[in-house]
Amino acid sequence: MPHVLHLFKAPVPSHALSVIRRQSREPDTTLTVVLMQGAEIPPLPSGVRVQRLAEESSLPGADILTYADLLDLIFSADQVISW
Repeated sequence: MPHVLHLFKAPVPSHALSVIRRQSREPDTTLTVVLMQGAEIPPLPSGVRVQRLAEESSLPGADILTYADLLDLIFSADQVISW
């Protein structure tokens, strides 16, 4: 099962959301979005996991992630896309 990790900085580009929507339709693909540097939670398809770095934890609705956790995610993902 491929795991794709998207790293979002503010502002989130609209074409990134198009890519995520397309990837969410691929069978057996797991998608994770990490919000960095003040990025807001964009409208995402259901099933996309959303996390936020610990220092940026003021936005509700996202799991909190430490830098060590982020490194684990990066090295365990099949593909990492930074926007």
